[in-house]
Amino acid sequence: MPNATSRRVRALPLVALVLAAVLGCTRVPEAGLVAFGRVWTGNPDQPWAGGVAMRGDTILAVGDSADVARYMGEQTEVVTAAGAMIVPGFMDGHTHFLDGGFQLASVDLRTADTPEEFTARIAAFAAERKPGEWILGGDWDHERWPGAPLPTKEWIDSVTPNNPVFVNRLDGHMAVANSAALRAAGVTKATKDISGGEIVRDPRTGNPTGLLKDNAMFPVYGAMPAPTEAQRDAALARAVAFAASKGVTAVNFMSAQTASLGAFQRARAAGTLTVRTKMFFPIEQWRWVADTVARIGPGDDWLRIDGVKGYMDGSLGSTTALLFSPYLDAPDTRGLETTPLDSMRRWVQAADSASLQVAIHAIGDRANAMLLDVFDSVSATNGPRDRRFRIEHAQHLRPEDITRIARMNVIPSMQPYHVIDDGRWAAKRIDSTLLQTTYAFRDLIDQGAHLEFGSDWTVAPLDPLLGVYAAVTRRTLDDKNPGGWFAAQKVTVEEALRAYTSENAYGVFAEGRRGVLKPGARADLVLLDRDITAIDPVDIPQTQVLATVAGGRVVYRAP
Repeated sequence: MPNATSRRVRALPLVALVLAAVLGCTRVPEAGLVAFGRVWTGNPDQPWAGGVAMRGDTILAVGDSADVARYMGEQTEVVTAAGAMIVPGFMDGHTHFLDGGFQLASVDLRTADTPEEFTARIAAFAAERKPGEWILGGDWDHERWPGAPLPTKEWIDSVTPNNPVFVNRLDGHMAVANSAALRAAGVTKATKDISGGEIVRDPRTGNPTGLLKDNAMFPVYGAMPAPTEAQRDAALARAVAFAASKGVTAVNFMSAQTASLGAFQRARAAGTLTVRTKMFFPIEQWRWVADTVARIGPGDDWLRIDGVKGYMDGSLGSTTALLFSPYLDAPDTRGLETTPLDSMRRWVQAADSASLQVAIHAIGDRANAMLLDVFDSVSATNGPRDRRFRIEHAQHLRPEDITRIARMNVIPSMQPYHVIDDGRWAAKRIDSTLLQTTYAFRDLIDQGAHLEFGSDWTVAPLDPLLGVYAAVTRRTLDDKNPGGWFAAQKVTVEEALRAYTSENAYGVFAEGRRGVLKPGARADLVLLDRDITAIDPVDIPQTQVLATVAGGRVVYRAP
């Protein structure tokens, strides 16, 4: 497989130097970096090109190799590889970015295929921890286990006698605590149920099993020691490096805690924040966000802080997504309204009045319908402006709400990897009618919505190429849907690329500056080892990132 090369201009192939000499009669600025390959620009006025010239954080020129060669000088750095494809830097519309940095150094349970492996991995991790040190992360998936049993504290108590444990399901909407963590949080048989959450209890004894859903997780979170500044800085550094290796040059950091802002500010000041970040803080803290923006400004293209995010419901995997109909496999519930509707309407109106961008998590069809009603009423009350409300996930939609999303210019921020993951088991929870418009990528695009893609990392892998593959093929992870799960909702490779680039830029008011390769835009791009528009989409996951350029600097090169 070809490696990306990065070298001075004198190492270029002779033909490029000849072209530069022939065409160099017109004086042009010298580029700091040029990239050659088959360039998918994302620019409808110039869809394809042969190279990109950059100076600092700005693209100077996009054109054929001869055009771009004119910008080369003795100090110009060159990135190229045989057969390479160049695309705008990938943007991830929904991550839990700093949490991802912590997870990279935490116990990994995502691929544990049995309860026994779940326990064994925690035991091995605990053996290397100091007594009293919390064990977090996990990202387990009980749907991988025979019979899909939910974990309990008894699975891990015996192997973690000296460490509190709180490991979450991969969707982040339920987690299991061992007895030490429950004691630290004061969660007992006498603990009252928590609105918007569920303390799962043994039906015989009434004792907590250790499994907590949505808002019921908050007491354990409150008992955890807060990370130090050094720990946050280290987690951010890990996340930034990992993102660069996946070609990700911009992210939205959802549900960011106010205490995490300092780590990003320090990285921005030091020049080590090579992933452009927009932070969305909890919507209930909208006043703090508004005051902070008023005091220091909303930020720049590297770090913006003018967003807030809330929750309407939970997740389908945890049976807490809010539905109109009961769950097929849990007919006693229709999910959870994790934020009271009156509170949500009040917070959205207040945040919007303060000119903050509002993003709200909604997964179930009822949660999405209720949220659109809130957005509609707030828009009417606060008056017309370009506010670009966002629905994070928008997974299960009624046809009429797909139309409303487009008409209201609400941004559906969706995560295509969830399709091939949830598609393994979603039919046991919701009926076929709703499944027709589950992850309704095709319908949303056809209605004219600004569909943007992301990962929900760490819920799903931070890998846009896997997301493109998922959106284009909709082949579930169990290989039981080779033609695609509800294949009518497939999109093309170029549509998926736009959702990971220019549409993501639109979703944060950065259109024209980011997500497109054209003169004057930001100098962010990715060099891939093959043209993913010209191969069988099934092979897209084998594509390698050869180099990532952010702000005109090479921030990652493949080994």
